[in-house]
Amino acid sequence: MSCQACSSGTNPDGSPRGCGSKGSCGTGSCNRLSTFDWLSHLGLDDSVPTHFVEVSFKEGMSKGFYKLRPGSQVFTGDNVAVETKSGYDVGRVTLSGELVRLQMKKKRVQEKHVHHDVLRVANFRDLERMFDARSREKETLVKSRAIVRTLGLDMKVSDVEWQGDGRKVTVYYTATKRVDFRELIRQFAHAFKTKIEMKQIGARQESARLGGIGSCGRELCCSTWLSDFKSVNTAAARYQNIAINQTKLSGQCGRLKCCLNYELDTYLEALEAFPKRADKLKTDQGLAILIKTDIFKQIMYYTYKENRGALYAIPVKKVHEVIALNKAGETVSDLKSLEVVVKSVEKEHVYEDVTGVVELKPLEKRRRGRKRGKTGRGKSSSTRNKEKNSATAKEGGDATKKRSNRRRKPKSKNGSGQPKAESGQQPAAKGDAPKKNKSRNRSRNRRKKKPE
Repeated sequence: MSCQACSSGTNPDGSPRGCGSKGSCGTGSCNRLSTFDWLSHLGLDDSVPTHFVEVSFKEGMSKGFYKLRPGSQVFTGDNVAVETKSGYDVGRVTLSGELVRLQMKKKRVQEKHVHHDVLRVANFRDLERMFDARSREKETLVKSRAIVRTLGLDMKVSDVEWQGDGRKVTVYYTATKRVDFRELIRQFAHAFKTKIEMKQIGARQESARLGGIGSCGRELCCSTWLSDFKSVNTAAARYQNIAINQTKLSGQCGRLKCCLNYELDTYLEALEAFPKRADKLKTDQGLAILIKTDIFKQIMYYTYKENRGALYAIPVKKVHEVIALNKAGETVSDLKSLEVVVKSVEKEHVYEDVTGVVELKPLEKRRRGRKRGKTGRGKSSSTRNKEKNSATAKEGGDATKKRSNRRRKPKSKNGSGQPKAESGQQPAAKGDAPKKNKSRNRSRNRRKKKPE
């Protein structure tokens, strides 16, 4: 599709190697949002000369209109240096001549609002400075995202674009809320040593700048040729009989796919032949309800409400006739009399019936343990684990009680530490204390006595 995709690369002056038309070929140029000058090959001169050109930057990432100075010779495909608010930038002329005026009319850009001029055709030094600035974009993007995360701001840095002369950096970001940039701009200016410009873009503009492959297998439309974004809603999917699945209907930007609007006009035009209120039809056999419609074949499929065993394909013309009869208070005999034979697609491959030739062993199905019996069989693993944990906790509680009983000394009713006397035994006297206690008391008394 482009010179980068086929790995042909570019020349030192910025022109592509693969084609000799300087990136303005009709098969898909080196720019993303390329424009083809379809009047250039006719050899016609402009009756009214146009002093404006369309210039694209960073391989079609952004475009702008610029004025030509008197006597300047600039053609489509030339690399030019254009004037900006701070310094100059280097881009490529993608459109010139009468088509520029039509393009400005389409973009709703008035000629009096174009203030910047084309300075000159870019020389080798201008291209060298531009390539040097472009090579720093990846490092700048990583560093800017790190600064944003350090400051804890609720925003996402999508892309970074350096100006051709290296005097300004444009940071493209997405955010759901308003962001305070005062500290962020200081950090960026200190890190990059240049002028900083912040631009907020939407989710679709972000996917257009980053690019990618869609579910269809091709490059995203927004990054190759689609420049104006129209609103897309789920009604477009309903008109085309597409299932409302948010995952399949959403693109890389998280919004509904733009391609839902491509064939919508054709479907709306085909739906004009269908009756608006045809959900129910009255017949002698019973009430018939609508199941589905084939828009391009002009066929509506009905079945009986009481007996939904078969579908009947009825043309739209006959449905109109039945609706007119129902409004007049009449009914038709049945749906089979209105049915049209739908041609089925012939099968290309015929499969041989091998029933009884190849014998396969029956699969052994495992019984899932959902039933709870008296034994451990049939119990689920979670149930077994719960029972095991409860039993362990119970055993642990009993062991704790035994330990506490061992440590406690039995107390008598009078509060003394001596145990109760059993039946047939007399309580021990006060003087009958153990010998160990007597020796301990003697040693304590000796320590208390002071030497004379």
